[in-house]
Amino acid sequence: MAVLDPIKPTILATRLIPNVDRAFAARLELRDDQRSLALVTCDIDDSLYVSLDEATKMADVEVVYAHSFYAGSAHASGPLSGEVIGILAAPSPAEARAGLAACVDYAEQEAWFHAADEAGELGFFAHPISRTGRYLSKEADIPEGTPMAYLIAPPLEATYALDAALKAADVEIRVWFPPPSETNFSGGFLVGSQSAVVAACAAFRDAVLEVAAQPREV
Repeated sequence: MAVLDPIKPTILATRLIPNVDRAFAARLELRDDQRSLALVTCDIDDSLYVSLDEATKMADVEVVYAHSFYAGSAHASGPLSGEVIGILAAPSPAEARAGLAACVDYAEQEAWFHAADEAGELGFFAHPISRTGRYLSKEADIPEGTPMAYLIAPPLEATYALDAALKAADVEIRVWFPPPSETNFSGGFLVGSQSAVVAACAAFRDAVLEVAAQPREV
């Protein structure tokens, strides 16, 4: 593997529930019109989160549950668990299926980590989103359709690189994930114009690469 090679997520399992049990629906706090569910697991959590958000732009679905597993995919509870589970709710099986298809396609085609070292052991996520969907807009408390830089790296790298990104572009930090997260990473959501978001992602990437190339500055 070379520096900046993609680290692609793997969708591990998917299922549709055409007509969810209403007692279970109450536990999930579904609306009365949300009758169908799509379930998905993935071995990279942040890849799935942005892909779930993409699904809300492509189908009549809402993200009703999304959570990372402790310690990451290396310590998963089973071979199909991975690092994260997501649940989409929809008014019909057709919409649930459309949302799931959009989620899977985006994860496999767009939502990649990248390697910061030749061993591929240090990965980071510097992903520009041209317009947020309903899920990430709610998570960041921003209007739907806002450009966002979704930035994730190991703890020291993320802390150093977030500061660099904020200084490099006219962006605002809306969410900070202090270390450690469930998967022992860190990062944040930055918002601004599309060009500013792209610049912030580039600055974050460069800062992570700098640390990877020369870990001990002092």
